[in-house]
Amino acid sequence: MIPGNGQAVRIAYDRVRPGTVRGGGLTQAMPSFFLALLAAALASFGGRDQRLVARLSGRLGGSGVLLALAWIAACGTAVLAALAGAGVTQILPPAAKHMLAAFALLLGGLELAWPWRLRKVEEPTRSAVAILIVLGSLQIGDGARFLILAIAVVTGDPVLAAAGGALGSGAVLTMGWAMGPDMERTLPLKPIRYAVAAVLVVAGVVIGLSARGIIS
Repeated sequence: MIPGNGQAVRIAYDRVRPGTVRGGGLTQAMPSFFLALLAAALASFGGRDQRLVARLSGRLGGSGVLLALAWIAACGTAVLAALAGAGVTQILPPAAKHMLAAFALLLGGLELAWPWRLRKVEEPTRSAVAILIVLGSLQIGDGARFLILAIAVVTGDPVLAAAGGALGSGAVLTMGWAMGPDMERTLPLKPIRYAVAAVLVVAGVVIGLSARGIIS
């Protein structure tokens, strides 16, 4: 049966209407982007990578190369975290995915609360390769990357999780680059990190208990 004009228009509109794409759709996918953006920004605030960028910015005079390296590191580590999440998503059942997300949240919260000390900036500080390696090593396994992994696992959308995480982390690094050494003196970095850590730990416990069926 051939649909009438009104029905045909309705079918065509449903096929192209934003937010109705099959397989989760834009409406379900975009929250994973914004969630990863917000989570990575909060978890990166006051982190070792942001403080390092702030100190290097003061030492190098706000170098544009430093800002570019910060964004390269943020994007690269976000992609690695999302890929790790995508890999385990393919082999884990739904309950195990939620348990993995709970562990990622707990580890992220503990990383945020841990009193990491950042070594004093020493030479060579003008080596782009050295700066990139140090930034990447600080970001691998930090709270922001754990959150990107968890979001990629739970939402099943590693691409948007990586994009949102990279943007959130890069924005925080840009703030550190812009403020320079004054950032650590003017902003309450520790209280904010402790507050975010508490939220992550509580969320991890709730998700883990829910995955085990202890709470509903």
